[in-house]
Amino acid sequence: MKKLSLFILLSVFFCGVGWGQRFGKNYPRFDNKKVHFGFTLGFNTSNFRYTLNADSSNIDSITNISIDKQPGFNLGIISSWDIHETVHLRFIPSLSFQERLFTYTYWNKQTSSMEQRENRLESTYLDFPLLLKLRTKRINNFAAYAIGGMQYSYDLASQKDVDQQLGDPIVKIEAHDWSYQAGGGFDFWLPYFKFGIELKISNGIKNVSIQDHSFFMDPLSSLKTKVWWFSLTFEG
Repeated sequence: MKKLSLFILLSVFFCGVGWGQRFGKNYPRFDNKKVHFGFTLGFNTSNFRYTLNADSSNIDSITNISIDKQPGFNLGIISSWDIHETVHLRFIPSLSFQERLFTYTYWNKQTSSMEQRENRLESTYLDFPLLLKLRTKRINNFAAYAIGGMQYSYDLASQKDVDQQLGDPIVKIEAHDWSYQAGGGFDFWLPYFKFGIELKISNGIKNVSIQDHSFFMDPLSSLKTKVWWFSLTFEG
């Protein structure tokens, strides 16, 4: 995913530079506005950074834990304030659908064999990022930028209050999360709006695991979110 996104960004970068030099400035009124609105849509891959619980009663029987990132998508509304030509403050409330796959390989004493157990964790987040965007000066119809800031997220699909069942355990995480974001992208001015391509990463600050000593949670002492975002932005 990261190699594909990098290839797309570089391709658009060189095409955009050539296009901007060949044609005149598009949408010149855009630069006269201090506040801009728009929307964003894209896809994500989400994962967890985790640490093991050394005091777990299951740690000896579990030989491997893997948490595999799964694809998701996101959409949001953009509000951008141009503090300066090259400095912009952005608030982008968004809805994101994320998924992770937990796979546990363990020694089953009853059958005397190695077995696997999986749990698919699906999350629907309300995300509220506040980001600072540092952009180069506009070169005809092109600019590059770096972006970073903080994000609060609330998981609408959290099962933190669901009672565990011994025969069918689930992964339980907190509904509230805080993360920091960093990334970059490119802006392209078209005749009637500004189009952007953006790649960024979110790293969770908070341990969102709920330790209830179930099969899935007992071996883990910490879960922190990690999400890659590839987004297309449209602003007027």
